[in-house]
Amino acid sequence: MGRMSVEELPEYAERVLEVAELIPPGRVMTYGDVAEWLGEGGPRQVGRVMALYGGAVPWWRVVRADGALLPGHELRALGHYRDEGTPLRETGRSASAEGHMPKLDMRRARWDGEGGAGGAGGEPRAGTHT
Repeated sequence: MGRMSVEELPEYAERVLEVAELIPPGRVMTYGDVAEWLGEGGPRQVGRVMALYGGAVPWWRVVRADGALLPGHELRALGHYRDEGTPLRETGRSASAEGHMPKLDMRRARWDGEGGAGGAGGEPRAGTHT
């Protein structure tokens, strides 16, 4: 099965990917934040778009609300977070082996769409974040 060209992307997917590109380096939005921004869909729909089409955008900036790194992509995402200075929380030593992976510090890393895109080249356009 071949990849879809940009012209073949569903309109909702295009909109989700545009929001992902607006998120400044070092900041994140949750799947639900993106859906709220668009005023359409929900976290699962945004997650599906990111899973199918997100490879061409900074996918690591659209995250789970609990701050856990994307299963199966933890190391790649962690590299991006460290390069961009995204706030992380290290797990405690008493955590299980799988719990040794840091989580995003959502309180500090979450972007609400205010203050421009920090060089990402865009202004907030849709939803409640205008």
